[in-house]
Amino acid sequence: MMKEITVCPSTLQKGHNTYCTAAIKDLFDGKKVSHILGFSLDDEEDQDGDAIEGKISVSGVQEKLSVVIDGNNLRLTRKGEQGKYIIKPAPAYRLRFRHHIPANEHLTMQIARQVYGIRTAENGLTFFSDGRPAYITKRFDVLPDDSKIAQEDFASLTHKTTNTDGKDFKYSGSYEDIAIKIKENVSAWQVEMERFYKLVLFNYLFSNGDAHLKNFSLQQTSDGDYVLTPAYDLMDTSIHTDDTDFALEKGLSENMEKSDTYIRTGHPCKNDFINFGRLIGISEARINKMIDLFSTEQSSVKTLVESSFLEDKQKRMYLQNYKTRFDRFQRND
Repeated sequence: MMKEITVCPSTLQKGHNTYCTAAIKDLFDGKKVSHILGFSLDDEEDQDGDAIEGKISVSGVQEKLSVVIDGNNLRLTRKGEQGKYIIKPAPAYRLRFRHHIPANEHLTMQIARQVYGIRTAENGLTFFSDGRPAYITKRFDVLPDDSKIAQEDFASLTHKTTNTDGKDFKYSGSYEDIAIKIKENVSAWQVEMERFYKLVLFNYLFSNGDAHLKNFSLQQTSDGDYVLTPAYDLMDTSIHTDDTDFALEKGLSENMEKSDTYIRTGHPCKNDFINFGRLIGISEARINKMIDLFSTEQSSVKTLVESSFLEDKQKRMYLQNYKTRFDRFQRND
């Protein structure tokens, strides 16, 4: 059953019972689109917990539906039609609080953009006709004329495949490996490296344990250069599955010396991220600026969490996870 909506299902701005003007402009290119879909999904039986082997990727078990705007509504794409949006319902796979995954991803993406200034894919929530929410994101790899933009993720760029690194290949390596490939493939790599560094900081502070190689990508610009794509697939995965601090098995860097705090507690602190920033070529001044941003408790995080479509229990969990990571981050050697 559809719950009463009092905030924009995209920006979480209060005082709206559907998408606000900013969402209409940014997410739907100025078209007024209903937040209620004209179709539903049949309930799917939970899959056996042993059906998927290896590390569980929250995003990897989500069904993805391709849709387009048709009048004032969103509908599924037809055969041969290029979708402009992707809808992700709650996965059928048995994860903790799986029905809250769409709201979790939406909230985390909004925090990244609104609080930390991270460029993200345009996103929001939409609702099936039976009231169940789904995450919706605008594709950033499709141009208005339906042509595709050249894009490659870092599993491909680091030459990781099932044959080379096994079924969990996208979790192999370290974040330094991504930084090395940014330097190799991006002419203005200093700018993109800062964006990457900021995203690594964000993923740690907000418990995104699924920030693997396929969740970072490069995209070709109109003049032939390459830049990082907008951030995507951000969420607090620890609400839904048991995660480590980092998705990649070798963490920040295989070669970087760990702080005493990291060695003692098993969790990194800000000094480890400072060292990582230096390792990947970011200036001291820029490192300090970004570290200061994430070292300051942001009241707007709580405001967005409280306005989100999570239930009260999951809101408390989300804020507690943020506080836990924030406190760990602040520790000194």
